[in-house]
Amino acid sequence: MATFIVLLGPPGAGKGTQAQIISQTMNLPHISTGDLFRENTKNQTELGKEAQTYMNQGQLVPDSLTISMVKERLSRPDCVNGALLDGFPRTSAQAEAFDKMLQETFNSKVDCVPCIDVEADFLIERLCGRWMCPNGHVFHVKFNPPITTGVCDICGSALYQRDDDKIETVSKRIAVYEAQTAPLIQYYKNQNVLYTIDGTQKIESVSADILNVLKKIAK
Repeated sequence: MATFIVLLGPPGAGKGTQAQIISQTMNLPHISTGDLFRENTKNQTELGKEAQTYMNQGQLVPDSLTISMVKERLSRPDCVNGALLDGFPRTSAQAEAFDKMLQETFNSKVDCVPCIDVEADFLIERLCGRWMCPNGHVFHVKFNPPITTGVCDICGSALYQRDDDKIETVSKRIAVYEAQTAPLIQYYKNQNVLYTIDGTQKIESVSADILNVLKKIAK
């Protein structure tokens, strides 16, 4: 039977890193809705063209269209044993539609929802401390500071902070996540598939906790 995992966590919680580790360890494809949108728009699929019309107008892509992209992706041969979803669903309405699609199309369901939990203050410190140089070398004022403040150790270029890493942007992203995802967390709690993981630990410890949960549900 196929295994479907939904990975939750706020911006900066390390979802991308954990998704790669889980995907490789469990031999499940990692499906990110961001990647799906890019793939469909780049290849000019019918779904991609339709999504582009909404995005060009600055509108949100309807849930039904996102679900159709996910459904098409899950129908490919590499998903025969299931998949790890990252960035989808984002709301309880999407979760309900996803459950219906899994049941009707694959006679399956969401088996496990690891939720990487990190307090907002910790996330802000982690994200807002990042500085980088024009050549892409990344530093952190606390966790990986440059030898000389404001200067890249590797190429000597001046460091700058991306707009995405500024406190105003980070705070807004966290607030949006919390507003959207709180009902989703409750939705999966009610289904007894939500597992809260302490995201303030080292990467290896977070991975170990998630994989331990997945081993338990596989028994």
